[in-house]
Amino acid sequence: MISVKGLKFTYRKTSEETLRGLDFKIEKGEIFGFLGPSGAGKSTTQKVLIGLLKDFTGEVKIMDRDIKEWGQDLYENIGISFEMPTHYESLTALENLQYFQTLYKDTYDLDTLLGWVGLETDGNTRVSKFSKGMKVRLNVARGIMHKPEVLFLDEPTTGLDPVNARNIKDLILRLREEGTTVFITTHNMTVADELCDRVSFITAGKLRITDSPESLKRKYGKRIVTVSYREKKDEKNSDFPVDGLGKNHVFINLLNSGKYIEALHSQESTLEKIFILVTGQGLEE
Repeated sequence: MISVKGLKFTYRKTSEETLRGLDFKIEKGEIFGFLGPSGAGKSTTQKVLIGLLKDFTGEVKIMDRDIKEWGQDLYENIGISFEMPTHYESLTALENLQYFQTLYKDTYDLDTLLGWVGLETDGNTRVSKFSKGMKVRLNVARGIMHKPEVLFLDEPTTGLDPVNARNIKDLILRLREEGTTVFITTHNMTVADELCDRVSFITAGKLRITDSPESLKRKYGKRIVTVSYREKKDEKNSDFPVDGLGKNHVFINLLNSGKYIEALHSQESTLEKIFILVTGQGLEE
């Protein structure tokens, strides 16, 4: 659905490349995470992919068609939800969607759409009265209203409370199950770990590594189980190798010893730790 080869881009009035030769492919029905700190090149890459930036070098294909060959018909096939939502604030949520509905050939039922993003009771409220989180959710609704083949999301859960963030994540996963390809740009490694089939780490305009979250955590994690327990009044920890754990008599005896076991946890790495290890760079905005 998306193919990028040797993508380079330099903004005018700057001599330094923002994108320095990116190569990646995204398959149909895949959720692909583009992860990195602010200024890494995430948004620039996304703007190239959606046709907003044209003065690039390299090859970019959307749905097996060169991006430069697409016209306005591109926007019948892709959906976009930017991090900073823009709406007609003097209009209601429903009126905003009705306006954009006129731009497309086929859309979802708008009341159903508002329900999907948790705004079913707010359709007749002026957007000027919305919180940032409500505006973000309305932006997601607008991005998916025309049933796009490819959906571009920029920080889709920013400003959302845990309940609404979970709702948006579930919606993204449902769209993937229905065949939508999703490209997510984010610096939130927890969101990426939960949603993405594969992720790519980008810093300073270069891709550092691309793989599934599970593969990365296995590769960079430690195959160790730590048992936390109390012995009299002291809290203690004991580490055991995962390999052969079921036959490890010390481990089995500890579990059967009658000591108060507080926790068992693996030394699995996190995407954030892996990102810092691979790139040597933190993720704070």
